[in-house]
Amino acid sequence: MELANRVKTLTPSSTLAITAKAKELKAAGHDVIGLAAGEPDFNTPEHILDAATKAMHEGFTKYTPAGGTVDLKKAIIKKMKQDQGLDYDADQVIVTTGAKHALYTLFQVLLNPGDEVIVPTPYWVSYPEQIKLAEGQPIFVDAVEENEFKLTPEQLENAITPNTKAVIINSPSNPTGVMYSKEELQAIGEVCVQHDIVIVSDEIYEKLIYTELPHVSMAEISPELKEQTVIINGVSKSHSMTGWRIGYAIGNKQIIKAMTSLASHSTSNPTSIAQYAASAAYNNSQEQVDVMREAFKDRLEKLYTWITDIPGVECVKPKGAFYLFPNVSEAVKLNGFDNVDEWIKALLEEEKVALVPGSGFGSPNNVRLSYAISLDQLEEAAKRIKRFVINHQ
Repeated sequence: MELANRVKTLTPSSTLAITAKAKELKAAGHDVIGLAAGEPDFNTPEHILDAATKAMHEGFTKYTPAGGTVDLKKAIIKKMKQDQGLDYDADQVIVTTGAKHALYTLFQVLLNPGDEVIVPTPYWVSYPEQIKLAEGQPIFVDAVEENEFKLTPEQLENAITPNTKAVIINSPSNPTGVMYSKEELQAIGEVCVQHDIVIVSDEIYEKLIYTELPHVSMAEISPELKEQTVIINGVSKSHSMTGWRIGYAIGNKQIIKAMTSLASHSTSNPTSIAQYAASAAYNNSQEQVDVMREAFKDRLEKLYTWITDIPGVECVKPKGAFYLFPNVSEAVKLNGFDNVDEWIKALLEEEKVALVPGSGFGSPNNVRLSYAISLDQLEEAAKRIKRFVINHQ
């Protein structure tokens, strides 16, 4: 059977592939430590679980408006005012089946065949695939390690063509954990305003920051940038609610209206119970968010020390999210492997440590390590990686 052309060029997720291999080894009885996870290892806070239970028992199990419940939209609007000082109306918000679905729907309504979206490298694995599914063209710009993997205004300017429709800014970043300062965002934003480019601001990790530098949304810098920016966010990372699948997009009314119309024909609406749970996440205590952040911060400090002590491994220290993205190219050479992907496969087979190859993020010299597991496991994983590198010298 002949499949549609749009799916023939899709690249399988490298994260899911390595996770599947690790699960296969675990099922065979091996002691595998997986550092591929893209989700917090904490359970959803109790008061959020209680809100979902209450919603079920009170009969909130029916269809909701395609763009999300009134209560959740109000909670999101309140959150944006409290956190960023930004004012939005309900028709500037769409609730989606996860932040990934918000991005997918945005590209579907924004892009025509041949439209270009500037994607800084390294990138989250789904950005280019979603752009291609919308018949757009991802334009990769190498945000170099020497600049902490951050796009510069000059790089952006040089990448713009008459077909450029949008640019993606992800801060804090997956996979690098780096953040843009207000000044850096403003400089990039000025280029976008000058060329009338939509800014897709992926802020899903905004609550997981481990520095005095605050999270800044592109939309809060100026009224012009607010109009130009579509914010993507959700409760998956901030409140450990990955499986609940609640994300959202905020921005231009025309864009949000189109996204809502499309969603009405694709998903009908996000799960009703999950929306009530998400409302509770934003409207009630944020204590568990703070507890989780502190735990991640402690893990980051320790894991960074352990990983950078390994011969041939260098790493830009992250400021947010829950990933390290070390450059292991020297270690790969020391160990006699042709490339990072082969090195990772051998590491998994010999030491039973699962990493994600940077090639899936557009950075073939790097690997992604998630520290969303216990400190004991992180320490053991670092010991195994170091042993592997030393033994293969």
